[in-house]
Amino acid sequence: MTRTMHLNLFIHGRGHHEAAWRHPASSPLPLTDIRYFTEVARKAEAGLFDSIFLADSLGVGEDVANAPRAWLEPVTTLAALAMATSRIGLIATCSTTYTEPFNLARQFASIDHISGGRVGWNIVTTWLATASGNYGGAGPLSHAERYERAEEYMRVVTALWDSWSDDAVLDDRASGQYARFDGLRMVNHHGPHYQVAGPLNMPRSPQGRPVFVQAGSSETGRRFAARYAEAVFTAQMEKATARDFYTDLKRLVVEEGRSPEQVLILPGLSPIIGSTEAEAQRLARELDDLSDPEVGRKRLSGRFGGHDFSHLPLDKPLSPEDFPDPASVEAARSRTEVIVGLVRREKPTLRQLLSYMAGARGHYVTTGSPERIADLMEDWFRDGAADGFNLMPPVLPATLDVFIAEVVPLLQRRGLFRTEYRGDTLRAQYGLPRPDLHFSAEAAERLSQGAST
Repeated sequence: MTRTMHLNLFIHGRGHHEAAWRHPASSPLPLTDIRYFTEVARKAEAGLFDSIFLADSLGVGEDVANAPRAWLEPVTTLAALAMATSRIGLIATCSTTYTEPFNLARQFASIDHISGGRVGWNIVTTWLATASGNYGGAGPLSHAERYERAEEYMRVVTALWDSWSDDAVLDDRASGQYARFDGLRMVNHHGPHYQVAGPLNMPRSPQGRPVFVQAGSSETGRRFAARYAEAVFTAQMEKATARDFYTDLKRLVVEEGRSPEQVLILPGLSPIIGSTEAEAQRLARELDDLSDPEVGRKRLSGRFGGHDFSHLPLDKPLSPEDFPDPASVEAARSRTEVIVGLVRREKPTLRQLLSYMAGARGHYVTTGSPERIADLMEDWFRDGAADGFNLMPPVLPATLDVFIAEVVPLLQRRGLFRTEYRGDTLRAQYGLPRPDLHFSAEAAERLSQGAST
């Protein structure tokens, strides 16, 4: 089969540009109105996107006075979107730091049943200080602690999703037997962070378990992705670094004993797009005029764990010394590395850096006509930098509409994108197999003896 690119739509606020909510082309609906998400999801499905994605934040940002977010809780929102769509995949973020494994396993298995097998889980290890305060913690966990906890978490939730065999449910009305008890397995996990008996109180879902999605690009995050992820969202500011990331992660996947074709790498792409080059440039100017650099300064501070950038003048060229060492940052370390790398290469002023980050928070931002956007996507795809893209429209739904109407047909004519859905599940869209049951009775016995910890 000819290799074709995958497209995920990242629904964020009224668009990924920080000023999108102020632009007249953005949706007039409140961000708490499910009709907004339903409308955008249906557009993406009509455009044959593989999936949509909803991120999450477990606290209120310091920029809340000037920057609205997507306020609805993403997992429950997916359940509503499952009933409004029929083919497109549905991915949501849920935290391994602040969610009990049993609860998460139930929620995602439920949505996989509700949607007929279309759910994906974006695995995050939450670092926000405000989140810790909301969940009774003394303070945020360190980068190493979060990933240590996540490793155990993955063992537990996978065991829960595998705790029912595919043929456990008989539903035999004549005999009076609903399920085979020998088709259920105890989990009996006793670890440093979790004590979970199991089994899950729900039969195995259509996909077996959700598609695993991950977005960490630090060294620890890449190793975690190589072990578990089936799709990876990554922020890259140029093709060269995207290609290096792609090559390195595929190498790590092989080292973990997995096939590189079973891990899709989808860099973020935020195209400021118009039907013509002039139209696109006009939209870019309009968004820049609506931006507030002080809002951007607050967001930059948040990216670096609260570091104070207030002393930096807006129009003086930056150097890496103006930033904390990314290795010392306990927040989203991979994004800090991307930002410092850009500063080292291009030496922008703070105003220029904030303007770039206003577009998509460190993802690749470009401006141009449909032909230019299609050319760029083809170049990255064919040159080993991407298996597809995590599309981040600057303004929703306006720039999504232009992308579907004008870029998608160009990709289809070039043989780079599907002309119809290939199946009914997210695994079918991504070309991923349904996982076999790996949680055997012998594994249950080993877990009960504590050998897994």
